[in-house]
Amino acid sequence: MIAEPCDLDFYEYTSQPLLVVISGPSGVGKDATLGRMEKMGYPFHFVVTATTRPKRPGEVHGRDYFFVSADEFVAMIEKDELLEHALVYGEYKGIPKSQVRQALASGKDVIMRLDVQGAATIRKLVPDAVLIFLVASSEKELLGRLQARKTESPSSLQKRIATACQEMARMVDFDYVVVNRDHHLDDTVRQIAAIITAEKCRVEQRRIVL
Repeated sequence: MIAEPCDLDFYEYTSQPLLVVISGPSGVGKDATLGRMEKMGYPFHFVVTATTRPKRPGEVHGRDYFFVSADEFVAMIEKDELLEHALVYGEYKGIPKSQVRQALASGKDVIMRLDVQGAATIRKLVPDAVLIFLVASSEKELLGRLQARKTESPSSLQKRIATACQEMARMVDFDYVVVNRDHHLDDTVRQIAAIITAEKCRVEQRRIVL
């Protein structure tokens, strides 16, 4: 006797695109991590953030950030073109809605880098977003990275350090934590990729609605 074929939704299973937020205190390596993921060829849509802060050496408009004037940024806010935005260390940063929606509609997973304040906003707007908290292996390592930038005045550096201490307390609001150790960036990237793979294997998929 030949058994009848199963008529189960399982056999039509397809994973849903994810919205992934990489966050953490200043200096933990958010930009470096996403840049390395792109170079390693991961098939994600990497969101480009709009910001009013000046370009740092080596940064490219449209690749690292969209560098805009304060007036241009205010116009984007007034036109409701931003998924979220915040004033961070005296400069505006925000995520354009259009590129996120277009990427998700095409079936691509979307990855964005945000400060801790921005990640909290996304959690409220998109409860099923995957939030990953990036940390340095120690306070000493984080301080060394901030000092190595040589882009901060002494007072600005102290402000970033104080803010980083406050932001570390917000780690409990995230889904995952990844330690980004000096000289182990590829390991950091692989851990994030493993988290995304695990999320794709969930029986109950996250549903991203913008």
